Amino acid sequence: MKRFKNILYVADSSGDVLKAFRHAVGLAERNSARLTVIRVMERTPPHLTRLMPHMLRQIRAREPEAALGRLSEQSAGRVEVETKIVEGKAFLEIIREVLRNARDLVIKSAGSDGGARGWLFGTTDLHLIRKCPCPVWLIKSTDPAPIRRVMACVDFNDLDPPGQDTAEPLNRMILELAGSLAVLERAEFHVAHAWEAIGEHVMRNERAGFDEEEVDSYVGEVCLKHRDWLNRLLYEARTWIRSEKSQAIKPKTHLPKGDPSEVIPRLARTLRADLIVMGTVARTGIPGLIIGNTAESILSDIDCSLLAVKPEGFVTPIRREK
Repeated sequence: MKRFKNILYVADSSGDVLKAFRHAVGLAERNSARLTVIRVMERTPPHLTRLMPHMLRQIRAREPEAALGRLSEQSAGRVEVETKIVEGKAFLEIIREVLRNARDLVIKSAGSDGGARGWLFGTTDLHLIRKCPCPVWLIKSTDPAPIRRVMACVDFNDLDPPGQDTAEPLNRMILELAGSLAVLERAEFHVAHAWEAIGEHVMRNERAGFDEEEVDSYVGEVCLKHRDWLNRLLYEARTWIRSEKSQAIKPKTHLPKGDPSEVIPRLARTLRADLIVMGTVARTGIPGLIIGNTAESILSDIDCSLLAVKPEGFVTPIRREK
């Protein structure tokens, strides 16, 4: 089972941070993990630092230091918390901290710094989803604690030759993380795989010359292919998750038919999922494309916490130091 050992919690200036922090403390406690809390302040303007650099930094750091102290008090007697205050651009400093100290999970309260209108996630969230090399857990402030339902989203590449599955490493990571959290939180575990029968719409046009039985047979074969693939994946997942007595090896499966960007958010709302675990990197391998179009569309329409996962070998465009 995948376990986190070096967790980074991102504190911000909003009031909705305690719920996310409680998740971080609980996860660190159950995994005997290190927990570090980081607060990123905007860099002091150069013309001010020339006037009174040390005094100004001390004054500006008072409120963040007090806030981090209050967070540390929340974890007293459960886990030891290290705190850090740094200056700079939030997402850059968070990712640099991940790189410097091999953090294996970033936890942050979702939103709080703008972003696209109507989106749950803020600008910093989106940068982390796209560029942070380790998993990023963005927690909606109104989501319940403990988590009741975890939904993992998996997919495969239609262009793979027979016998090859290039998406397996990412799917494995998604299922390991989702299954691990389902066990830790004693939550329902759901696995979703959206599928479409390419060309079905055109084939059902009278001018195409196909009768309904032919089209239905084709759609049925495609559905069976996806169902068989999902069953094989979950069979393998039993050895990945390694928890014979856990509900995580017997997830409830869902095969919604349709555009993933539409059916996945709809399914999440129907299930009342508290957490979605999904990959966010494009599988096409196009240089410079670090988030898939489908993932971007799903993110714009979900309204619950998200655990964003990158495939093994992902290289962040952010450098460790400036």
